[in-house]
Amino acid sequence: MIKSICFLRSRRFGVFSPQQARCFSVSITRIKQPSTTAPSPTHFDFSGESPDAERTLVSALGSCASNNDVTCGRQIHCRVLKSGLVSNGFICNSVLNMYAKCRFLTDAESVFRSHAMVDSASFNIMVDGYVRSRRLGDALKLFDVMPERSCVSYTTLIKGYAQNDRWSEAMELYREMRNWGIMINEVTLATVISACSHLCGIWDCRMLQSLAIKLKLDDQVFVSTNLLHMYCVCSCLKDARKLFDEMPERNLVSWNVMLNGYSKAGLIEQAKELFDQITEKDIVSWGTMIDGCLQKNQLDEALVFYTEMLRRGMKPSEVMMVDLLSASARSAGGFKGLQLHCTIVKTGFDCYDFLQATIIHFYAVSSNMELALQQFEASVKDHIASRNALIAGFVKNGMIEQAREVFDQTRDKDIFSWNAMISGYAQSLSPRLALHLFREMISSSQVKPDAITMVSVFSAISSLGLLEEGKRAHDYLNRSSIPHNNNLTAAIIDMYAKCGSIETALTVFRQTKNICSSTISPWNAIICGSATHGRANLALELYSHLQSLPIKPNSITFVGVLSACCHAGLVELGKTYFESMKSGYGIDPDIKHYGCMVDLLCKAGRLEEAKEKIKKMPVKADVIIWGMLLSASRIHGNVEVAELAAAELEAIDPSHGGCKVLLSNVYADAGRWEDVALVREEMRIRDVEWSRAFSGVV
Repeated sequence: MIKSICFLRSRRFGVFSPQQARCFSVSITRIKQPSTTAPSPTHFDFSGESPDAERTLVSALGSCASNNDVTCGRQIHCRVLKSGLVSNGFICNSVLNMYAKCRFLTDAESVFRSHAMVDSASFNIMVDGYVRSRRLGDALKLFDVMPERSCVSYTTLIKGYAQNDRWSEAMELYREMRNWGIMINEVTLATVISACSHLCGIWDCRMLQSLAIKLKLDDQVFVSTNLLHMYCVCSCLKDARKLFDEMPERNLVSWNVMLNGYSKAGLIEQAKELFDQITEKDIVSWGTMIDGCLQKNQLDEALVFYTEMLRRGMKPSEVMMVDLLSASARSAGGFKGLQLHCTIVKTGFDCYDFLQATIIHFYAVSSNMELALQQFEASVKDHIASRNALIAGFVKNGMIEQAREVFDQTRDKDIFSWNAMISGYAQSLSPRLALHLFREMISSSQVKPDAITMVSVFSAISSLGLLEEGKRAHDYLNRSSIPHNNNLTAAIIDMYAKCGSIETALTVFRQTKNICSSTISPWNAIICGSATHGRANLALELYSHLQSLPIKPNSITFVGVLSACCHAGLVELGKTYFESMKSGYGIDPDIKHYGCMVDLLCKAGRLEEAKEKIKKMPVKADVIIWGMLLSASRIHGNVEVAELAAAELEAIDPSHGGCKVLLSNVYADAGRWEDVALVREEMRIRDVEWSRAFSGVV
């Protein structure tokens, strides 16, 4: 017994291991009550008056708290109670701290209530315990009744709010702390800086930096690094770089924070320059550069960094492999993806379910469903991510029946399974099947639709033009708890417009102005819908309003705008908008925009301009564009242009009978009956057929 106690006394200022703490607990049980004679120098006085007893107990309880060993802590607590040391405030706080850090709050609350000498430290320990267990409401209640609040009290609760993403409340508590004149320390400041970075308040950022300088805490590397991160998150990279250059001390975290700031902002060249200056790069440094390159769609550059990282003996992370393989799929980098797959197998990452799903997705996007199936067979087939990747792969490659087969065989379908299948039907000209599956989902599945589901449903309804079905789906959405987003709002507007109810589409657009004021999708839907309904002036008014907002138009926006100009015959305005695409917004017109311009010029009878516009197209004109020119040639009686358009149509599609009929009619209108006969004879010899028009009205 004496040997055990002497050992403990020799380590009284250290931190015990769990084994040593248990040894201490067992040793206590062997201590007998002191005799009436004077104790020997090695005798352990357990009456509570010995400094050694107090220090040893506190150290042992601290060890239990650090190692989350509540069993050993309970044994020590029991001995404390039996020995009468519970009246010692310092020891009682140590017991309280042990339970709080081990998150046994019921025991902690019991100790706190029976504490004979509750002080500010006791309150702080309990507040910290509540914070650790995410019981912020209880932490705040106790904080409010504290007789005396210190920097530690405020910092503990501020950290609790920050760790639970309640940034505004953290900042509010910090301001209260400052108003009461309580001095902050480096931990408080670092926590508040972190909260401020999520709120992106640039003036608060600069105020906190000034405060750090005033309190002479800016030389603390973790405070400066948090300030650096704050500026990077708030996209104030000039301030961040100035701070970085002025930092008296930098560690690898500081370098990586600045590097990540450049990377997230898309400033790859500056990131590369900084990266080259880092002497001891870690996996975070390499991963940041790879991620930055991938964000800029620079897969080859990312692979250069990846290869160099491997050459230096660093092992990639599984997340890095997912990012690289996904980027290879997006950029159709088949061979590169195969190499990455080999690396995944060599490093043993292929045992991860999410990586198996990524590999299946890669092969599916590469249109290699055979290898995707092989990977699926080699993976854990019951893993839902792999099944979802295979379903989505079949859908993408137009193999809708195979997708449905895998879907039906999937037992525990999740929201991604349902969305992949419903979206597949909506996109594969099977909108009725999409609606049927949606009804099955809401009636018999425990999985409930989300915003992505509803976008596919409204798309299917738009294809069918079923207004009443659309109203029912919209009513279901309003009764559900599905949050609206920009894509969903755009889908609803588009559905009403395509189902013939442009006024309802406008009502939805106006009711969702908060969403519409920040994203382009709803604007595109209402502008294109208005143009389709012949409401050209309304479409152009909407576009004019859009230009006053901080929203950048995209390619789809200009399809709607040019269509509106076409409906209204606004040739010059249409030409102005067409030219502004490249000059004002950096958008390269595609075949749809050229088609709108050709249609606009043709309707205005400016066939020569239309012909020149077609010749200047960066892509080859299709049947639709040449058909527009041919139809306009008949209306305006231009035989020469009609012959050109017919020849181009025949070159694209020799079996196109409609162009021969139109050309024949052009000749007939011009009184060139011999040419009419030649065209008709050619059609008879070549057995050219054409589809006669018909009406659905009976």
